[in-house]
Amino acid sequence: MGERRTILSGSQFEERIGYARAVVDGDRVHVSGTTGFDYTAMTISEDVVAQAEQCLRNITAALAEAGCTLADVVRVRYLLPGREDFEPCWPVLRRAFGDVRPAATMMVCGLADPRMRIEIEVDARRPATG
Repeated sequence: MGERRTILSGSQFEERIGYARAVVDGDRVHVSGTTGFDYTAMTISEDVVAQAEQCLRNITAALAEAGCTLADVVRVRYLLPGREDFEPCWPVLRRAFGDVRPAATMMVCGLADPRMRIEIEVDARRPATG
């Protein structure tokens, strides 16, 4: 029926924990919770806005490999340890999703590493081809 394939970013977390950055399942693309790590250098900024920007770069790369863009996102989830960190990210998030208007949820919760100040997860629908 539909194609199912995984997309890996090269993050050491994917290997250590056993998950994929994204899964393409037919016309759906599920991108794992993505943090502000620059996976090539395995570095992360202390600034939450810089982390949000890096999250979106990482997500954009996974979506591109799946044949999508941020414009194809239908659902986004924002996970933050500190609710006060969410509002400073709004301009970055609005630039990414303001025209797309996906369904969205923000949750305050602990993240896997204390350096992580935001994690973003998205679901997208691949555009029809042909």
